[in-house]
Amino acid sequence: MSDPIPFRRTSPGAPGGVGRAVDVRRVVVVSAGLSDPSSTKLLADLLAEATTRVATERGAVVEVQHVELRALAHGLTDALLTGFASGEVAAAQAQVAAADAVVAVTPVFSASYSGLFKTFFDVLERGTLDGVPVLVAATAGTARHSLVLDHALRPLFSYLHAVVLPTGVFAASEDWAGGGADSALRTRIDRAAGELVDRLAGTRAPAERLDQFDRDVAAMGSFEDLLGG
Repeated sequence: MSDPIPFRRTSPGAPGGVGRAVDVRRVVVVSAGLSDPSSTKLLADLLAEATTRVATERGAVVEVQHVELRALAHGLTDALLTGFASGEVAAAQAQVAAADAVVAVTPVFSASYSGLFKTFFDVLERGTLDGVPVLVAATAGTARHSLVLDHALRPLFSYLHAVVLPTGVFAASEDWAGGGADSALRTRIDRAAGELVDRLAGTRAPAERLDQFDRDVAAMGSFEDLLGG
């Protein structure tokens, strides 16, 4: 995992060498590949590269961070059992909490997302993904699993109140031509990346999101309203 980055940075180019403030949109790529290397990590990297490229083409600034769940497997199990995240798991959660968008990539096991992938989002603090754009992607050995995007991943992130992008990306073994993505897969990747960059243009900064307690209190109304009811 890379170190967290600030939301606002300066960029060179102003007269006299003085930097100017620019909005930096932070994209966190969560991948749950189990092997090293893995097709899941490869797809995650291609999505990250495409997002950065499309953003640059459209005059936006995007910083990408990676969270690889394989390295967090033991810590995630501890967090699930104890209800307390520490160390690298807590750092990964902080990265996702500070993200303007998330790319979530999982291998397919038994017609669904992997247990490692689900565990990470199970132990994520409630409300973390509220209103956050999420690009979902999955890999499998056969195209017969392609519906996992719609029957497993979309419902999961909808439940977490994320904004799931229209285009998900699925890659079967046959989509990797000569060790790289074939043209059809690259087209899907570019389309999804374009949707993500478009969505980022209107994304709220993480600091503007209410935490779960604030949302619950706001939904209750004022104390006078409660007495009057």
